[in-house]
Amino acid sequence: MNYKRSEKVAEAVHELISELLIKGLKDPRIGFVTVTGVKVTDDLHLATVFFSVVGSEDEKKGTEKGLNSAKGFIRKELGRNLRLRYVPDIIFRYDDSLDYGQRIETILHEISTTKGPDDTEDNQ
Repeated sequence: MNYKRSEKVAEAVHELISELLIKGLKDPRIGFVTVTGVKVTDDLHLATVFFSVVGSEDEKKGTEKGLNSAKGFIRKELGRNLRLRYVPDIIFRYDDSLDYGQRIETILHEISTTKGPDDTEDNQ
């Protein structure tokens, strides 16, 4: 399969940031966070890191603030571990696709357990 360079860099950034999160960044605001994806621009100057967090809305916001304050450290680690001429700037974005999927699942469950006007015991 033929990958663009930006896709290879995105994979490397994803792996390294995930590893840093497993080892633990020392910011207490960063909760149980998962990197769900990384997109790097074709010129390799910007990496958008998508993450999800288990917890309340306040924990999500705190994690985002903690990740943003750790950008310098993360970029330094990227520069140390990746052989790039330029280390990309990082933007952290909360990935709400898991929340959206959970909401759809809840709605489908509610629909399946609710009997409609045509659902009677005789029709089953």
